[in-house]
Amino acid sequence: MTDVELKNTQPKGTQLTDVGAVVTGGGNGIGAAIARRLAGAGARVVVNDLDAGAAEAVAAEIGGIAVPGDAAGEAGVTALIAEAGAHLGGIDLYVANAGVAVSGGPEALESDWDLSWQVNVMSHVRAARELVPGWLERGRGHLLTTVSAAGLLSMLGSAPYSVTKHAALAFGEWMSATYGDRGITTQCLCPLGVRTNMLDDSGSEGQAILAGDAITPEEVADAVMAGLADGRFLILPHPQVADYYAARAADTDAWLAGMRRLQAKVFGTEEQA
Repeated sequence: MTDVELKNTQPKGTQLTDVGAVVTGGGNGIGAAIARRLAGAGARVVVNDLDAGAAEAVAAEIGGIAVPGDAAGEAGVTALIAEAGAHLGGIDLYVANAGVAVSGGPEALESDWDLSWQVNVMSHVRAARELVPGWLERGRGHLLTTVSAAGLLSMLGSAPYSVTKHAALAFGEWMSATYGDRGITTQCLCPLGVRTNMLDDSGSEGQAILAGDAITPEEVADAVMAGLADGRFLILPHPQVADYYAARAADTDAWLAGMRRLQAKVFGTEEQA
């Protein structure tokens, strides 16, 4: 595979060796798989997770550094980036992978909506707020956010997840449009089902929607490495998502009709009111 350049303005044709990378939510699942692949390619990796034991285990496995703690709140993000930057001598690549999924629609608790907003959106905004000034000064930097295919499509059964993942995608697009010609690369990772704890916790409905196409975290990490190599904005471990996204844009009414049919099949007609 082509080596990855994170030290120039465009990530093409060079390597990850000695790149300073931070992976949030890196204690398990997609984050842990990405951390392993980055370290295997020569990056120096800081592993962040709320679960300190999980972060430390992955860091020990890959020869990285564990900086456990909150990667969403303002104080937590500031502290994480300061400590990680001190360990790494500067952050070249920030993988904003931490995320949460709660079920429900408008009736979901205010606290669930707020948690989804803080973790799925504001964690990215706050990381960019801390990192962009230095990246602009150096003329290089790289933000990779785990958005999910829900950010391109939707996630039946979870309005908070769908809404905040759409917002995360919108922020990534804004970052790329604003800073893409100034040395800062932004990419959005948008998988469908992945065999992680989040899928395990999604209940029978989530399993019915996602399990059939679910892939392993390692397969997602393969897609990430390929995406880093060619610099594409959307990294799609499930290639069919591109077709779904195109169909949604080309005929939104037809796409919504299909989503309503899926809703009826998975949740039953009583959920459609």
